Amino acid sequence: MDSDNTISGSKQYSRREILAGLASIPVIGVIGYGLFQHINDRNKKLAPLLDDISSILPKGISPVVEGETIRLGIVGTGSRGKYLMKALGFLHPSRLDQYIESAKKSNEWAQYLNDFYAQEDLNIEITAICDVFDKNANWGVETAANIHRNGTGGKMGNAPKRFLTYQELVASPDVDAVIIATPDHLHIPVALEAVKNNKHIYCEKPLSCTVEETFAIREAVKESEIIFQLGHQGRQTENYHIAKSLINIGVIGKISLIEVCTNRNDPNGAWVYEIDPDANENTIDWKQFIGPAPWHEFSLERFFRWRCWWDYSTGLSGDLFTHEYDALNQILGLGIPYSATASGGIYYYKDGRTVPDVLNMAFEYPNRELTLLYSATLASEKERGKVIMGHDAYMELNKTLLVVADPKSTRYKEKIEKGIIEPHKPIFSYVPGQEKVDAITTPTEKYFAGRGLLYTYRDGKSFDTSHLHLREWLNCIRLNNGLQPSCDIDQAFEEAITAHMGTISYLQGRRTYWDADKQKII
Repeated sequence: MDSDNTISGSKQYSRREILAGLASIPVIGVIGYGLFQHINDRNKKLAPLLDDISSILPKGISPVVEGETIRLGIVGTGSRGKYLMKALGFLHPSRLDQYIESAKKSNEWAQYLNDFYAQEDLNIEITAICDVFDKNANWGVETAANIHRNGTGGKMGNAPKRFLTYQELVASPDVDAVIIATPDHLHIPVALEAVKNNKHIYCEKPLSCTVEETFAIREAVKESEIIFQLGHQGRQTENYHIAKSLINIGVIGKISLIEVCTNRNDPNGAWVYEIDPDANENTIDWKQFIGPAPWHEFSLERFFRWRCWWDYSTGLSGDLFTHEYDALNQILGLGIPYSATASGGIYYYKDGRTVPDVLNMAFEYPNRELTLLYSATLASEKERGKVIMGHDAYMELNKTLLVVADPKSTRYKEKIEKGIIEPHKPIFSYVPGQEKVDAITTPTEKYFAGRGLLYTYRDGKSFDTSHLHLREWLNCIRLNNGLQPSCDIDQAFEEAITAHMGTISYLQGRRTYWDADKQKII
């Protein structure tokens, strides 16, 4: 038996084959036809394939643009700031020691370490660090000096200057661009100061804590010549690029409903982070941490678990929904919804927090004739993922991309009746990081081969999405030709207004609307 042509023989099809199969008949009318025939009739060859339809997959990555070294200042070197430094190519010597030891015992860690060393030099220098917690600031300084990527005892480079305030850092003539990785309530104060000093900005998501801030930063950036990138690294995720291409060529038909979810079920996922034993009133600049927020007496819980309070946080809508929204906005170009309704409450974590741990939101897009639903809980880990529901098929976007025909599809009706397409079974699936695409079998067995949002792939090679997102921003700075990065201030504005519409609806118990003419939430 020729196992190459059977399911049991685990025949793997190349990307080119599956994509050619999708495009072999006009308007994708018999999606997957050639591949089903390949399996169901071993003696027949695939239907004629197009010569080149590989454009549906993102190709490689853009090279680092040549130019002068960009000098970076980092405001906020807590957990996210540390991760961004790693994405830039900097690890603390002691952390690198841990990676090396773990790599000796685990293939997964060996690959993780390999990926770090394989990151291309972005031609940057970290010249300035600012954090209100001394321990974080010192860690950031030591990490930035590790330009040779050495472990403890290895050769170090010049240490950056630690600034005690972000105002001093962004005013420094030794800083060209600023990375903002602070709590939510400080994003815009730092960003506005950076614009005032003509510094390029990479700002962690979400964009803003208030509606007023959202308009202020958009106006400031628009009136400047700086390059602004919001830190939605999902913009670099291969799955989303493929999803957009498939939807654009009509694979799932008219979309009327989208459902996205967040499910977590542990204290860390609910933002109950550990409190550092070295933290106290002498090692934390509490006044600077409070910033524009209402005054509160010193509190370690509020400092380390700031996401639990509206004073400093945007809650589930800003912290987690925005990931889902931005993914859909890049795939579908949703923009700002017409209306939003939200409900939920603090149903599990009775720890004094003010943000909800259960949240449901509905966003209406009558101009697109669709509804976006968001549902979140911090007390259940039931995986629900993203589902885009079309008349002819639905698309699941988790760690894999999966398309399943609807049994009542108009487009696939004839093929379903003939048994060529089986309802409820995938007609297309893609597992990130694999060179092959399986167009017929369930992707369950391969589900964990995908790495989710932290990593993506180009031509089968693994890349850190944050590295690619930062790289894109730096390339735009060097090109200096008007080209904007993928999550520029316009995309950031749409993200922020959408999230604020949901938050206001929850807090005020009413439906909110976006008046596009007056540019106002009502």
